[in-house]
Formats: sequence, C-alpha cells, structure tokens
Amino acid sequence: MTCTVILSVYSVILSRRRRIPTIKKCYNPLMKEQYYVYIMTNKYNTVLYVGVTNDLVRRVYEHKNKLVKGFTAKYNIVKLVYYETHEDIKEAIKREKQIKGWLRAKKEELIKTMNPSWKDLYEKIV
Repeated sequence: MTCTVILSVYSVILSRRRRIPTIKKCYNPLMKEQYYVYIMTNKYNTVLYVGVTNDLVRRVYEHKNKLVKGFTAKYNIVKLVYYETHEDIKEAIKREKQIKGWLRAKKEELIKTMNPSWKDLYEKIV
C-alpha cells in the first residue's frame, strides 16, 4: 500500500488565497473507492442539504468555507450532521435521491440514528 498527498488543481489554486488542509490518502489496490451520502445543516438546524461525494473531508471543507457558490453558501450550510458510505457510485446516488425525496421529519429521524444531538461531525472525519 502506498500513501500520497492528494491536492486537486482546484485546491492548489485556492491554497494561494486560503490555507487548505492537506488530505493524505492511502491507496490499496485491493480496496474499492468509497462514496458518501451526507446531510448538512446551518447552525440553527433549520435548513437541510443532502449531497453525495467521493471525498467527504474535501467536500465538507468546501461547504464550510463557501468555496462553491450555490444553495449551501446562500443558506450558510456549515455543519455535517449525518453521513453514510457506499462502495458503488450508482447506489450512493440512488440513496441520495431517496433521502432528498423524504419529508423533513424522516430526514431528522435518520440524522438522530447517528447523531442524536446534531453535533458537527466534521472533526470526527478529519
């Protein structure tokens, strides 16, 4: 297994303006890629955002620092409250769409299964 430091071109450009955490990834040819379905909210837990990514640390960092314009920047979505892993991107996207289709109450119940106090899970994944 070899370990390398991963920096995307996007990260290198942004790092000139802001300090971006370096993410160390270890690649094992026997391990499959992982994909994440996640839910984020604002500091008052009034808005929910459901997304999918292959790099949860990078993506949450982008949301927290408003590096990508859109819904999460507009509504100050900064707190990771739920995530789950998948090995197949198609299954992850299917799950994301399923959760997005749920009523808020059902999403809240899902969040409570992992994070009953709605604390920010970002520090747990870094």
